[in-house]
Amino acid sequence: MKRRILGATGMSVSEFALGAMMFGAMGNPDHEDAVRIINRALDAGVNLIDTADVYSAGESEQIVGTAIRTRRDEVVLATKFGMPMGADPNQRGASRRWTVRSVENSLRRLGTDHLDLYQLHRPDHDTDQGETLAALSDLVQAGKILAFGSSMFPAETIVEAQWTAERRGTHRYLTEQCMYSIFTRRAEAAVFPVTQRHGLGVLTFSPLNGGWLSGRTDPAASHRATLRPESYDPAGPTGRVKAATAAKLAALAAEAGLTLPQLATAFVREHPAVTSVIIGPRTQDQLESLLTGAEIRLSADVLDRIDELVPPGTELDPADNYATTPPAIEHAELRRRSGGGLS
Repeated sequence: MKRRILGATGMSVSEFALGAMMFGAMGNPDHEDAVRIINRALDAGVNLIDTADVYSAGESEQIVGTAIRTRRDEVVLATKFGMPMGADPNQRGASRRWTVRSVENSLRRLGTDHLDLYQLHRPDHDTDQGETLAALSDLVQAGKILAFGSSMFPAETIVEAQWTAERRGTHRYLTEQCMYSIFTRRAEAAVFPVTQRHGLGVLTFSPLNGGWLSGRTDPAASHRATLRPESYDPAGPTGRVKAATAAKLAALAAEAGLTLPQLATAFVREHPAVTSVIIGPRTQDQLESLLTGAEIRLSADVLDRIDELVPPGTELDPADNYATTPPAIEHAELRRRSGGGLS
């Protein structure tokens, strides 16, 4: 499997990364089977594994730790923090207090003394960026993490973080993880140009759009459909558009001698901003199917025809990009002058 350098980290990573969200209660609860899947991916040349503390409440990290115990040096190990890990409001976000505690928890579950990449899972609007950057920089200095990155940051927040790191003299985010697929192309408009300008490595997830581009006749049977059933209603307006577009893409894939998943994952890899595409199999068969697309490249003609079906920078369902809602949108009082009177 081909490798690329992950931004300014200097780390060489495979073009496919193994996403571990489906290992544990959220997907595949069979630990032995999940360990076999992880080792099969490593044997196939995948060297980047991405997980998170919130996946199955830490169970995913434990499974990954078991799988790589004797292969740690082969793995570029990435995990994420910041999502709620309990009812306590201090058990989430990116405060120094929770950042330091989270990394120790992840290190313990993963059975390692350091993380290659530590990522803030979502923007934390309640914590000053400088506070978070300083805490993460201290973890780099302590050898707990080698590099850190962001996940689902809008372009303006990526720029603000880069500027804050320069102004305060801290380490900076070196990677960004975002959703990207044929059906979710919003990152092309601003996030990708910003990451390229600042030299960030980019990890993308959900190349099959939660099952819509998996080639299944019934995407509603996807495990992700249980998380957002309204987005998988075939009778709904979004479901009808996605189903019709997926059928056209399947025909295009067949014409090119490919399966729909092969077309979908190859499309993501073609963008020059993308370093590695995270695939998240739940079963061995799903992994094997995805691995068949590892070396495929798409012609300019095929890419042009995809652009005709889903124009660049657009997405078929805005709800797919489930980033946190900025406070200025979520809280009405931040949009109105006190008193509400007219001047």
